[in-house]
Amino acid sequence: MSEQRDVVAELGEARVLASVRWAYLSATTRSLETYSEADGHDAAWLGNTRFTLFRNRLDRVFACERYAVHSGDDDADLDLLYAELSERDIDTMPRLDAGLVRRSNLNGSPGWAHEATRFLLASCVFGKLDHLPWPQKSPTKQRVARQRNPEPPQPSLFEDFAPEEVGGLEVMLAAGQDLDLKTYVVAHSLDPLSQQVELVLGRARLNLGGGQAWHWRQDLLDTPPADGGRRTDDAPMPIGPNTVPDAPVRLRHTAEERRDDRASDEQ
Repeated sequence: MSEQRDVVAELGEARVLASVRWAYLSATTRSLETYSEADGHDAAWLGNTRFTLFRNRLDRVFACERYAVHSGDDDADLDLLYAELSERDIDTMPRLDAGLVRRSNLNGSPGWAHEATRFLLASCVFGKLDHLPWPQKSPTKQRVARQRNPEPPQPSLFEDFAPEEVGGLEVMLAAGQDLDLKTYVVAHSLDPLSQQVELVLGRARLNLGGGQAWHWRQDLLDTPPADGGRRTDDAPMPIGPNTVPDAPVRLRHTAEERRDDRASDEQ
C-alpha cells in the first residue's frame, strides 16, 4: 500500500479524520455566524477566529488540554465539553475514547497525534491548496515540508523539482531530517462570500520556487461523518433499595438553569 492509503486507513478507522471534519465544520459555521463587516470584522478577524475555534473543537473532540478526562469517566464535565456548541454540533460530535488522540505540539505549533502519526494545521487562500507556499510559512511548517518523501519519484530524483529548485537540492537534502513523529498537515481554507470551504490532510512538499505543495493530499470533506450523539450518564438504575446514606452532593447547574432560577426569584 502507498503511504497515503496507510495513513488514511489508520486515521479513518480510528475516526480521527471524521473528527477533524466535524471540528472544522463546527468552527467555520460558528465563525460565519459571528462574522459581520458592519461590526468591523475583516478577513484577518475571520481567519484568526476560524483557527482559534478549529483548535478548540479539536481539543474538545479529542479530550485534550482543558477538556482532558482525569476521572476515568469519558462522560464527565459535559457542561464544559458542550459549552457554546450548537445543538447540531452536540448531536453530531464523534465519540472517541479519551487518550486515543493526544496533543503533540511542534515548536509551539498546535498538533495532535494518534499513536506515531501527528498532524499540524495550516491555513490557505481558498482555491490555492495545491500551490500553498510553504517557504512563506513558519520555520516549523517548512521543517515539516522538508521531511523525506518515503516514496521518491522514479527513475530520477530530479523529476520532482522545478528547474529553479534543482540548484537548491543539496541544501534541501542536508536540511531534511526526520522528526520525532511522522508529521502531516491539515490545510484549510474558506471563501467568506460563497461560504465554500476546503479541508485536506497531506504530506507537505517544500516547493521552493513554486510548484506542487504536496507529495499527496486527501480531501477530508469526502470523509463520511462519524456516528455522534449527545452523551448522557449511562450508569445503571439501582435494582433494589440502597441502605447506605447518600453523601452530600452539590449539583452543578447549567448556565441556562441558573438564568431560569434567577428569573423565578424576580417574578
